[in-house]
Amino acid sequence: MSLRIRLTLWYSGLLTGALIIFGVIVYSFINWNTYSELKESVKSESERLVITGTLIFDKLNLNLDRQSRIEGKNMYVQLINYHEGNYRQSSNLNEQNIVIPYPDASPSLQEGFVEVMVELDHKKYRMITYQRPLATNGVLVGLLQVGAIPYYEDQFLTGLRNTLLFSSVIVVLIAFTIGLIIARKALRPIENVINATQQIENGADLSVRIPMPPVKDEIGTLVTTLNMMLSRLEKAYNELDEAYMAQRRFVSDASHELRTPLTTIRGNIDLLDKMWKQTERQSGAISEQLEHVNISGTHFELSHEAITDISAEAKRMSTLVNDLLALARADAGYIMEREQVNILSLTEAVVRRAQLLPRSANWEVGDLSELKDVYIYGSEDYLQQLLFVFIENAFKYTPAGDVRFFVRRTEQHIAWIIEDTGIGMNPDQVPHIFDRFYRADVSRGVTVGTGLGLAIAKWILDEHQGSVEVATLEGKGTTFTIWLPIDCS
Repeated sequence: MSLRIRLTLWYSGLLTGALIIFGVIVYSFINWNTYSELKESVKSESERLVITGTLIFDKLNLNLDRQSRIEGKNMYVQLINYHEGNYRQSSNLNEQNIVIPYPDASPSLQEGFVEVMVELDHKKYRMITYQRPLATNGVLVGLLQVGAIPYYEDQFLTGLRNTLLFSSVIVVLIAFTIGLIIARKALRPIENVINATQQIENGADLSVRIPMPPVKDEIGTLVTTLNMMLSRLEKAYNELDEAYMAQRRFVSDASHELRTPLTTIRGNIDLLDKMWKQTERQSGAISEQLEHVNISGTHFELSHEAITDISAEAKRMSTLVNDLLALARADAGYIMEREQVNILSLTEAVVRRAQLLPRSANWEVGDLSELKDVYIYGSEDYLQQLLFVFIENAFKYTPAGDVRFFVRRTEQHIAWIIEDTGIGMNPDQVPHIFDRFYRADVSRGVTVGTGLGLAIAKWILDEHQGSVEVATLEGKGTTFTIWLPIDCS
């Protein structure tokens, strides 16, 4: 529920409570005032009837000049004779055949108002009655009852109650509607804050500023504070972005520059290795060390094992530098040159060259005919690199067993499937294997690698709108299914 609706509901609730209290007070006051006037009239009528002497029942004139209709303000008079056990009534009571209920003779009978129910035309009506005990020489002999039916008063108060209720509902509804409008207008600066922050979140544009409200209130202070914070964030972000760009340029340039000396080192090591082998053939015996090699007039004694170690490390450094260069290009937004690639020819070339990779597992290749006449729009070199990454990983992590390669085709995609029976992984590690420099614990320190191959493969896959599925079980092996979209143009 939005803040605007909650505020409106709170205000409406407070207004409803205030209207209820106000309505109860007004109704109670009018109710008391209305019935007080009626009671005063009834009591005045009772006091006007003066009864004296011993023949009070004969002297009392009950034939009052009153209307006989209940809608009129009739004063009904009834005189009870406890001594003779009968009663006398005013003419309107006789005409309407009404008997006012009266209490039995009792010394505790008190003068005052009582409410009784009378029946007229098969309907019951409430009658407000003022009763006066009549006594002679201290002995209770009768009871004078003067009453009136508050017909108009009850109708008026019922109408007043309904009016108060109906008007309160209307006022609350109007207040709720106006409250929504006012709350929306009052909270519009906050909506501007939300829209601006969402725009910044979606577009990472820290130059966006929140419009200042026309009134300098608490919200205006909040907007000013947020704008100042955004300015500082923009400045910090720009500085950080510049540093990050400089770092990316450095990695890219350093990777590029390191390739040249590494290439030179590897070339010279290869040359020395050939010289070593040629010397062995000339001497006719395997020697652990070269006799003497003259380089720039200086004789060095070189170990063949040292040359081999240097060559391996230089090759590993070259691989690492090439991987870093590829990732630096990815971070810098490098755009691949793409064209239609015959996926069957590419796959056959990679499979053929994969047979020459160092491996201890059996290499099995399935039927590739499903890839006939299938083209993919992408970079041939990077697609080859992608496939080599997964095949080399399968060889690397399968010290004994089989590595199988086969393909699958659907209507819009092709799949390369590399399945091995190697060391496998814990399924919990799968979400992290495409992170840079991440290596599963089971392979760390056992197999050689940098942990960048799958990160590069993921970048190449993303650039080709592809995906990969991984099924693995520790000690049982791993299956990678690489999906690529077919170019149907």
